[in-house]
Amino acid sequence: MLPEEQELKRLETEEAELEEQVASSELALETLKTEMSQFHYRYYRLVGYLYVEMDELDARIASEEAERYPDNIELQKQAHDAEQQARRSAEEAGLTENQVPPAKITPEIKQAYRKATKLMHPDRATNEIERERRTIMMARVNRAYEAGDLAEIEQLIIDFGEDSEAVEGSDTGARLVKVIRRIAQLRRRLSEAEQELSEQKQTELYELMNTVGEAEVSGEDPLGDLARQLTQHISERKVRLELLCQPAN
Repeated sequence: MLPEEQELKRLETEEAELEEQVASSELALETLKTEMSQFHYRYYRLVGYLYVEMDELDARIASEEAERYPDNIELQKQAHDAEQQARRSAEEAGLTENQVPPAKITPEIKQAYRKATKLMHPDRATNEIERERRTIMMARVNRAYEAGDLAEIEQLIIDFGEDSEAVEGSDTGARLVKVIRRIAQLRRRLSEAEQELSEQKQTELYELMNTVGEAEVSGEDPLGDLARQLTQHISERKVRLELLCQPAN
C-alpha cells in the first residue's frame, strides 16, 4: 500500500470516528430539546395555567388598590407592573395552549435520526448547491424527529440515498483533500453541538426539569404539591379581591 493510501486510510478512520461523535452529540441535543419541550407542555398543563390565574388576580388587586389611592405613586407603579406581568403570562399561556403535545421519542426514532444525520449532514457537502440541498433535507429530518415520525425519517433517508448527487468518486489525492476538509468540518460541528448542548443545560427550564425529574424518581410529586399551593394562594387572593371590591361604609 502506498504511503498516501495509508494516510488516506488513517484519515478515513478518524473521519468515521468523528462522524459517530457528531451523530451522538446532535442526537443528544435534539433529544434534550424534545424532552424540554415535553416538560414545558406538562408543566403548563399542571401548574402554568394556575400562575396565569394568580397573576390576573394580582393585577386586579393592584388595580383596585391604585384606584383607591390615585395619588400614591408606588401603588400606581405596582398596578402597572402587575398588569404587564399578567399580560405576559396570558400571552405565554396562549402559545402553550395552541401547542401540539410533543411526541414520544422511541429508540427506533433515535436510531433512524443518527443514520440520517450521518448520511445527509450539510457539512458533507462538496459545493454550495449540495450544502443547500442537505440543509433542507436535515431541516425536514429535524421536524420529523420532533414529531416522532419514524416513517417520515426513513422515507427521507431513502429519498436522499436515491439522489445521484449523493454518490461521488475520485482518485486518492482528491480523496485526501476531501477527507481532510471533512475532518475539519466535523470537528467544528462537534464543538458547536457540544456548546449548544451545554447552553441548553444552563437554562432555567432545564434546571427546573432536572430538579422535578430527580424529585419524581424519589417518589415525590413536586408539580402536584406546587399546584395545590397555587390553588390555595388563588383562593386567598379571591377573598382579598372580594373584600377590596366591597363598597366602603
